[in-house]
Amino acid sequence: MNTSFKDITATECLELYKTLQVSPVEIVDDCLDRIDRTNPMFNAFCFVDHERARSDAKASELRWSRGEPMGTLDGVPTTIKDLSLTAGMPTLRGSLAIDPAGPWDVDSPVAANLRNSGAILLGKTATPEFGWKGVTESPQNGVTRNPWNKELTCGGSSGGAAVAAALNLGFLHQASDGGGSIRIPASFTGTFGFKPTFGFVPVWPFSVMTGLAHLGPITRTVEDASLMLDVLTIPDARDGWAGPTYTSADLKSRKSLEGVRVAYSPSMGWGGVSSDVDRVTKSAVAHLIDLGAAVEEIDPGFSNPIEAWSTLWFAGAARIFASLPSDRAHLVDPGFMECVEKGRSVSLMKYQDAQQACYDISAKMAHLHKRFDVMVTPTIPVAPFPVNQNQPHEYAGWVDWTPFTYPFNLTQQPAASLPSGLDDTGLPVGVQIVGARYADAKVLEIAQVLEARIGRLTAPDYITL
Repeated sequence: MNTSFKDITATECLELYKTLQVSPVEIVDDCLDRIDRTNPMFNAFCFVDHERARSDAKASELRWSRGEPMGTLDGVPTTIKDLSLTAGMPTLRGSLAIDPAGPWDVDSPVAANLRNSGAILLGKTATPEFGWKGVTESPQNGVTRNPWNKELTCGGSSGGAAVAAALNLGFLHQASDGGGSIRIPASFTGTFGFKPTFGFVPVWPFSVMTGLAHLGPITRTVEDASLMLDVLTIPDARDGWAGPTYTSADLKSRKSLEGVRVAYSPSMGWGGVSSDVDRVTKSAVAHLIDLGAAVEEIDPGFSNPIEAWSTLWFAGAARIFASLPSDRAHLVDPGFMECVEKGRSVSLMKYQDAQQACYDISAKMAHLHKRFDVMVTPTIPVAPFPVNQNQPHEYAGWVDWTPFTYPFNLTQQPAASLPSGLDDTGLPVGVQIVGARYADAKVLEIAQVLEARIGRLTAPDYITL
């Protein structure tokens, strides 16, 4: 077995296929072997489809041998978060309240687009129940652990996808983000996570969290995320709200950031940041300046919108619970049930006030982006903390410790978390890059230049292949 497969990217994998140096069968066998060996330690996957993945790899091998790839991702091992329907795989959403019998016979748009591109779906990655919190622990699948330290959380709710990316258990990982669920685990695992503009990636069934929930990639590199977005953003008629598509052709190749205007907000005006996270973030900002960007330190001009976000989120939780079978509803996570009870008390007026807050903040950010191409903040103000707790001990609530992510779900803007260095204990720290609505290519372009300057982070290698 070629042990170098554990370090390659999706882009490199496709080059190997094109030149017939490596077969999709070899790549997929390698990924499945490493999943089998690491999943007992880290619990990134809640379902692995060995048989179909190997069958699909053989079909891909035949297509490549004929010089007739099925699509842009033919043979690339890929994963789906366990909130997205995937034909032939259970979508239990981290919950014991979902009947595992299915039927599981429908692909969501993201699953359909990936299959139609030739991507090989290895399995489903772990999520907390219904994606309700920022750590990945669920009644259905247990605890997902951080590859940098098994005693620490990987973040959430796309924690399984982020761990799979950090360990390169497949090269492309579909994730979702309703309040930071792509960016939080990306920051904690040293991977790249991107929340696109709302509507770029078609969704079905439509999320009960309405416009908060965005679908996007977690990968090892910006280039791979861009490659995956080409496919994820293909329109699907089941999503009547889908907006413009993304194309990697929009991603300009540049060596400097001359002419780029950056607003740097170290705390957003309301979030306390640990000293070492602040140090790493300032180092990333210094790189931006060295690369030619014009950087100005600012606050965004609005107060912490946690009440508006919580109102919408809790109301969504109540709707999820109302849809569950009555004979299984008692099986839900008690923490999720607390969200449900809060959601039941949301009045129509309060819900409308939260929607108005979204419009107001969106207008302020649109005004900010007349002056600045992007805004840069820390992704998360703290380091990964121990598993089996929903927030660091110094924080009172499970949302309070993620003050820089959820505002940009309210505004539906593109936002990325890029690995920017290590904290004082050797754990990864992410820097958040936020762009104007529909300026996804600009965010990715800046992230790619910064990535080339900082370099990639690599999680410890726990197994020798």
